[in-house]
Amino acid sequence: QVQLVESGGGLVQAGGSLRLSCAASGGTFSSYAMGWFRQAPGKEREFVASINWNSARTYYADSVKGRFTISRDNAKNTVYLRMSSLKAEDTAVYYCVARRHGSGSRVTDDFEYWGQGTQVTASS
Repeated sequence: QVQLVESGGGLVQAGGSLRLSCAASGGTFSSYAMGWFRQAPGKEREFVASINWNSARTYYADSVKGRFTISRDNAKNTVYLRMSSLKAEDTAVYYCVARRHGSGSRVTDDFEYWGQGTQVTASS
């Protein structure tokens, strides 16, 4: 069973930066596509970013393109989300996700494994 544990969330002023980390265990991390979704209060869960198994391709939601960067370290079984120029509307619980298929995706149902989430709050 794959386990995903997020860390790095917190409270930051609008315009600031945070880096989320997600440590994976129990599976073949280096073959999985990884990603991040988020859910704000009263809103549906939405795609943020994903990355192929070998980092060859990345995918971003239009709302975060140019501000967020997803990366991974297969030697450490860890995926990261660097968030810059944070806005109040980025406030949400951020979920790390994994997909046994190695290609990244924007589709929620493509990801079989989900972490418990970490809260990110950008105050204006």
